[in-house]
Amino acid sequence: MVYEFSGAPETPTDWMHYLEGKLAVQQGRNDKYQKYYDSEERVLAFAQKKFAEEFGGMFVDWRDNFCSLVVDSISERLNVRGFRMSEQPEADKDAQEIWQRNFLDADSNAAHIAALVSGRSYLAVWGDKDDNPIISPETSSEVVVQYKPGSRRELQAGLKQYRDDWGTDYCTLWTPEAVYTSTRGAGKNGWGDPKRESNPLGVVPLVALENRARLRRTIPYSEIHPVIPLQDAITKIAADAIVASEFAAYPQRVLAGIEIPVDENGNEIAPVRAAIDRMFLLEDKDARWGQFEAADLNNYVNLINMLVQHISTISRVPPHYFLINGGQAPSGESIQSAEAGLVAKARERQLHFGEAWEQAMRLAFKVKGDSRAEAWHAETIWDDPEYRSEGVRVDALVKLRQGLGVPRKQLWEDYGYTPSQIERFEQMAKDEQKAVIEEQRALAAVTGAQGGSAPAGNGTKAGDKQAPGNAGNNARKTGEVK
Repeated sequence: MVYEFSGAPETPTDWMHYLEGKLAVQQGRNDKYQKYYDSEERVLAFAQKKFAEEFGGMFVDWRDNFCSLVVDSISERLNVRGFRMSEQPEADKDAQEIWQRNFLDADSNAAHIAALVSGRSYLAVWGDKDDNPIISPETSSEVVVQYKPGSRRELQAGLKQYRDDWGTDYCTLWTPEAVYTSTRGAGKNGWGDPKRESNPLGVVPLVALENRARLRRTIPYSEIHPVIPLQDAITKIAADAIVASEFAAYPQRVLAGIEIPVDENGNEIAPVRAAIDRMFLLEDKDARWGQFEAADLNNYVNLINMLVQHISTISRVPPHYFLINGGQAPSGESIQSAEAGLVAKARERQLHFGEAWEQAMRLAFKVKGDSRAEAWHAETIWDDPEYRSEGVRVDALVKLRQGLGVPRKQLWEDYGYTPSQIERFEQMAKDEQKAVIEEQRALAAVTGAQGGSAPAGNGTKAGDKQAPGNAGNNARKTGEVK
């Protein structure tokens, strides 16, 4: 059944059908990028028909795919460590509890990968039966939203649709006023009458994780999109190299000027049989020997390396990630220079993704009825996306402490410790300081330092008074000598 709308949808059922159609377009686009990320794309995209007919069966499962590397090189540098929800420098403990309760140490990485691959993923925020916030990362193959006309941030409606193992479709529609749910049996076209519940949040509880957001671009940007033509060419050329290695990678001998013998059935017989212990003797004086040299497969290798370098340039992934030129990774300052583009790219993604995580956390506090739902100065704490050796990093932090007086807590955060680790460090430091004070007090009590007595161990007891010495008399005698 096809639904046509002359204007904006009016009823919940209209919204479900409208957003379902919008989701179908989104799913088709996502499937293409997902296949390339999972190395399941169509092979020999640039091959001629005759080549595909002859050799296509050889390359059914053949891929030489770099798309996952392009995505993973960014996602592995996007690690959320915590949130600041107030003007206090410490990470918010309640936000950290919400994060851990929702298993977001792992699921946040899945959300980032989905956004990098498809261009967009979503965070759905709701509450459980005990009003504990639930933050659920969602794929854009199951969730779609509609923005209010003229707005890039305020949502008019949102929909999630998925199918169970028995073919039943489930649909949830969010509007600022209500939440509607419906199902559709296997093989049926229309949705059933939706069930309505009020929306206590007053907003559509979906937050988009946008990859490389732009002002006028409405189609999400996938990191894989500009790489696909180069990836197809690499797969085709690698297939050509394999075919060449099968038919032309060894010398081909030519024997001309002879008559090919046949057997009694008229089948041609090889005039010579090569072996290590055989010698060729031909009686025909017109026979000529020749040889075609083996094909040089380096031509294929050089062409693939060139295309890989193009992928490196477009994606800003350093060449040593692709093992170009023997895979020799730079070191020291050279590796910082080589990875500068990738680090800058990761920081840009942190900027956009961080806004989404902050909005999701504000919605989570709104579920709790907490004033931090209006914490517009919230800040996402990220891991440093720049990889450095332990020695270099520690040396830099020591110089910051000694030269600029940067607080120790900030240095711990810059090193990459999580808020919970920093909290444990502070408690451990307090415990150590307390233990040292108690040890000093115990030592003072043992030695009698409070009474001015000498330390024990020199033949006196801690409570004994020392006998008066003659130091004063000696000093007086010294003063009398002129």
